[in-house]
Amino acid sequence: MRLLMLAIAVVALLIDAGAQTPATPAPARLTFEVASIKRNVSGDPGASIRIQPGGQMTVTNNSLFNLIRNAYGSQRYEMVPGPKLPAWVDSDRWDILAKSPAGAPEVQEQMQLRLRSLLEDRFKLVARREMREMPIYELVVARSDGQLGPQIKRSGDECGAQGRARDAGVTPPPLPPGWFCGTRSNNGSVSMKDVPLSNFVRNLGGMTGRVVIDRTGLTGPFDLDLTWTPDPVPGAPPQEPGARGDGASLFAAMQEQLGLKLEAKRAPVEVLIIESAEKPVED
Repeated sequence: MRLLMLAIAVVALLIDAGAQTPATPAPARLTFEVASIKRNVSGDPGASIRIQPGGQMTVTNNSLFNLIRNAYGSQRYEMVPGPKLPAWVDSDRWDILAKSPAGAPEVQEQMQLRLRSLLEDRFKLVARREMREMPIYELVVARSDGQLGPQIKRSGDECGAQGRARDAGVTPPPLPPGWFCGTRSNNGSVSMKDVPLSNFVRNLGGMTGRVVIDRTGLTGPFDLDLTWTPDPVPGAPPQEPGARGDGASLFAAMQEQLGLKLEAKRAPVEVLIIESAEKPVED
């Protein structure tokens, strides 16, 4: 009986202790201190989003759709407009001048959260993330023996030597003529030097208009040069092998030059559902 009473007392103490433990407060919602929004009717095709010293964000000539893409870090192919979303979300352009509270850090992730809050407050944006089965591509090595193409190779130490010299505060050794470190891309070409293949996979998502999943098993930095004939319709996803017949599509070029292949699949993908939005009151 004494053991039973002791057990009951211990349970009561635990319950009481749990009741007195303060709940973890929810993280504070990050907002801009002040923000001005005006519609841009200039017709200028250029657009920009700039983060300036002091935590100021200057948006010029951007659609709400592009602002949502930046606020949530989503690509266009990862965004799904709701059935009642008005067309102006992707057609009207806006200028925004917003300033963070004094002393707030200018970290990109925090500026994204502030932009989300601004879109919710001023554009009455309602958006949510959801898993949906979508068409994707899997990137695989094309040959069964694992051999890669002539335009890709594992990186040497050219860029590594540059970084070590900068860290040591000494003059970096000269790079070979025409050499660079990082990524350069244009419509119909991508060049990378000393870059993880995961960076290339992210670029492929934008080029193909689908999520691309790396199934190559390749690790470490690579150098690669890829050129292809862009699709004749600007902004259209590239056509898959056999659809054009000229052998110059992105899909054919990847297999011939890199020894890599994109295979069409379906898989659960996290997408951003844009439910609704309203035009803001300009100020």
